[in-house]
Amino acid sequence: MTDKPRIFGIAGWKNSGKTGLAVRLVEEFTRRGYRISTIKHAHHDFDIDKVGADSFRHRQAGAHEVAIVSGTRFAIMHELRGAPEPSFEEILSRIAPCDLVLIEGYKREPVPKIEARRLEANKREPLAPTDPWIKAIAADHGVTETDLPVFDLDDTAAIADFIIAVTGLPQHT
Repeated sequence: MTDKPRIFGIAGWKNSGKTGLAVRLVEEFTRRGYRISTIKHAHHDFDIDKVGADSFRHRQAGAHEVAIVSGTRFAIMHELRGAPEPSFEEILSRIAPCDLVLIEGYKREPVPKIEARRLEANKREPLAPTDPWIKAIAADHGVTETDLPVFDLDDTAAIADFIIAVTGLPQHT
């Protein structure tokens, strides 16, 4: 593990298979012995807290940050309260040391990424032609209009191998 983790993104339109691919990649990298963290960008208001819970009541009362801690995990919720959304770099700086950070969303960030494509996606306009950071495409259908490597969306092991090569992640034995 290094202090500055390697970063690789998964970009695509809504319902393009980004989350499924991210989950399978986390499982694959973890199985191979890597320590993986993820950052997921949401384009809408979200809440990981439950109405009525003590932590929810703390936030409703005006707390700037609320940490929930147990013997198995902890979470820190930070209320923006009108402040701008933190930058990608700001969020990345809060991630604990790991081997690789997988990014889901953040399709405009200048990080190497794979474009997920599914026939059922909300939009089917390819991202790769206008994004030089897209290094490959993972699709559930044939893709011919590119010089980039194309993977089957479900070929997790091959995609993981590709990410290892692109990021220079040391091979685990």
